[in-house]
Amino acid sequence: WHALDGGATMNLPQHVATRLLTLLTTLGLACVAAAQPFPAKPIRIITPFSAGSGPDAMLRVVSEKMAADLGQAVVIDNRPGGNGFIAITAAKAAAADGYTMVQMDDAHMALLPHLYKNIPYQLSRDFDPVGTFFKTYFFITASAASPWKGVPDLVAAARAKPGELTYGSWYVGSPGHVGGAMLEAATGTQMSHVPFKETPMVYQAVANGDVAWAFGTAGSAGPLYRARKIKFLAVAAPKRTTGYLDVPTVAEAGGPANFEVKAWVALHAPKGTPAAAISRVNASLAKVLADVEVRDKFGTFGFEAFSTPAADIPAMIEADSKRYAEIVKRAKIAVE
Repeated sequence: WHALDGGATMNLPQHVATRLLTLLTTLGLACVAAAQPFPAKPIRIITPFSAGSGPDAMLRVVSEKMAADLGQAVVIDNRPGGNGFIAITAAKAAAADGYTMVQMDDAHMALLPHLYKNIPYQLSRDFDPVGTFFKTYFFITASAASPWKGVPDLVAAARAKPGELTYGSWYVGSPGHVGGAMLEAATGTQMSHVPFKETPMVYQAVANGDVAWAFGTAGSAGPLYRARKIKFLAVAAPKRTTGYLDVPTVAEAGGPANFEVKAWVALHAPKGTPAAAISRVNASLAKVLADVEVRDKFGTFGFEAFSTPAADIPAMIEADSKRYAEIVKRAKIAVE
């Protein structure tokens, strides 16, 4: 054996020599692995959205293109339920090595902290932002069998029976719930919110008449809309949505002016994830979102692709946090 001090030779017991050789081999392999460019293995993206929902569908469009760009598989891990806490806590507990990320919408990032006294994560403490990839506006959906033809019909029904008209959403404090509270405030009505465990359940309930209406995106509510089981009364956006130009805005449909309900989605990684990994994924995401095919696909679902530098995301979250704080206080939204 050749010592590390310049060439002196030493005799070591066999078992010591074996352990030393094993250690050196392990360290050597570790160094080789560390030297490999990121990513060197598949990336997992945990999502709180159920398979088939709008955010899930768009994530799959993006992940397929990113996999080709990164040279590694991008695996989607659906963990719906628990107001997103199940997925987010799973990501929080993952290794901060760049190989696990989590999809969140603005409710997870900026709203839930105003609804819960204790949530199992603190965004700035537990996660690093990676990149945004879409925003979307919400449609007011009702059963295809509903006699309503526009927003004034919905408002009239709510005023006729204060507190009785129901609207659904995918959890307490979701964009659909907050949007309903915003519509109540804007129209001076009082309605009853009905939360469901998963997003698809909301629109099936609308189609069946179990709830009177709900906010939904083209991606999440679109399948039942195309199946003619639900209809879109209006879109809560400043202008009509690509692919649904026959659906008026809330203002055009006779509702309150300047009424908007939207959501945006971003990727985060466990706190301490290497900056190089975040930069590589952000660059890949930006490249994919610039792809005409991807943007057209997003537009088909009523989503708008957009990317931002990771460093810009905290300011966006802070702005939304202030806005949501005002809405929650005004609407008195409470989580038991």
